[in-house]
Amino acid sequence: MRSPHHITTHPYSNPYEELGRLDDSPLDGFLQDEVPEERDEAAALDDPWAPPNHRRGGRRRRRGRFTGLPLAMKAVVGLVVLAAFLVLADRWALLYAERRAADALKDRLDLAAAPEVEIGGFPFLTQLTDERLDSVKVTVPDVAADRVSLAQVTATARDVRLDTDGIGSVRGADIPHLEGDVLLSFADLNRELGASQVTFTGEGRDRVRARGTLPVAGHDLRLRAEARIVREGDRGIATHIGGMRLDIGDLATYRPGVRASEGLHLSPGSVARLAQETRKAKALLSIPSVVRRLGVPDSAVREALRNEDKLAALTGTPRFAHRAMQLNLIDLALDHPELLQFLGFDPALLDALPRLTRPVLTDQLSLGFRLPEPPSGTLRLRDVRVEKDGIRVRLEGAGLEVGRPR
Repeated sequence: MRSPHHITTHPYSNPYEELGRLDDSPLDGFLQDEVPEERDEAAALDDPWAPPNHRRGGRRRRRGRFTGLPLAMKAVVGLVVLAAFLVLADRWALLYAERRAADALKDRLDLAAAPEVEIGGFPFLTQLTDERLDSVKVTVPDVAADRVSLAQVTATARDVRLDTDGIGSVRGADIPHLEGDVLLSFADLNRELGASQVTFTGEGRDRVRARGTLPVAGHDLRLRAEARIVREGDRGIATHIGGMRLDIGDLATYRPGVRASEGLHLSPGSVARLAQETRKAKALLSIPSVVRRLGVPDSAVREALRNEDKLAALTGTPRFAHRAMQLNLIDLALDHPELLQFLGFDPALLDALPRLTRPVLTDQLSLGFRLPEPPSGTLRLRDVRVEKDGIRVRLEGAGLEVGRPR
């Protein structure tokens, strides 16, 4: 089948008419479509050259594909940032409140350094708005207590009710219940108590052993004592000192007191040496009052003074050694000071020892203290116990108020 536009050539047709029929053929549209494209190429030749961007189409497609995701991520990030700022603001307010409380306690208690204050619970600002804190822990180092310093005082108050004038002003607080812990360190006691070089160590649940040296009249005397720690009422601890003993080298032992076993007595080694040091033994037996205290018959004394073998036999008996160690040389020094000097005692030491009475030494070794009287409520000791590092005291309080009362 022939196309309507098929060109046929007839031997008698006019060729110009055939060309006229082609005027409405699809060739016009084809040629017209090609002309603009040729213009664009011509215009492109006039524009400056730029490298082709092969990723433009792909980027446009990806942006469209994940259009919803950045909005969700922005919302999540925004919430996280807001929460972080809120937590940061709460922690900043907490640190500020703890510092203000520490400074206030330092001024009120006249402390050398500000204590450490820890406010528990989260969030803090909500608690402050409600005027109620879950817990407050205060740690105070080096608190003066009578003659000693408490190494550390720690107290924790719970359910603290605040008296405020708005968030920024706290007038005071009510503490319905408080629990605390006090440590009396042996290291501090060794450093603080007197000029002596005395060390304290725990011995059992309620006993402390003191060992060291005590300077007396230019002599370093070895000190031994035992202290029993007891609770004194509801607010104090007391020290009962026993077994106090001062050794003057290997010459004698001094125990303060008025009983027969107390006073200044020759040591076992000093008595044993009397058997070899005949001059000292004869000097001792030449005093009638000493002979009576020794309980030696006069006949035996006369024989011992004439015969050194008899003297050695007498002074070497256990009975004589026991009696000689019972002599209170303080009393003997009042009547025969020259005899004690002959035995090797320093007169200045003999003069200073009677002044070291039991109350004086007890005061030097005392570890007791009392809790301060609170302006309101009660504060009392709950337990006292001797530990390896010191004496630990548990305490509790109720109905306490800090600052201006309501």
